[in-house]
Amino acid sequence: VQLQASGGGLVQAGDSLRLSCAASGRTFSNSAMGWFRQAPGKEREFVAAISWTGESTYYADSVKGRFTISRDNTKNAEYLQMNSLKPEDTAIYYCAADSSIRTAYTRLRYYTAGLYDYWGQGTLVTVSS
Repeated sequence: VQLQASGGGLVQAGDSLRLSCAASGRTFSNSAMGWFRQAPGKEREFVAAISWTGESTYYADSVKGRFTISRDNTKNAEYLQMNSLKPEDTAIYYCAADSSIRTAYTRLRYYTAGLYDYWGQGTLVTVSS
């Protein structure tokens, strides 16, 4: 099973980027998926998550209103549209997926890294001021 994150790069403050995460080895169309990030010298933190149905999305306060998570089950993929990027968004972004199928959780559960069993290798996003 592999999650491949892509789409990172160097942008200026205010720009947009769209991250993609392609899954292979098993289907995640019925599993929760999420994005986390780790800035230099900091711990990994939650960014966004989407329920297995796609009907519920969750965001860290720091990105709410600027980032949008989505999924395409036909492509076994998830995406993170990032708008109005800020220098503090600079980090390695990791996609993640739950191994459980058709399982819903409380909101706070989605925020915890322990929910996710599969992780991508990360893609670097650098936002210059």
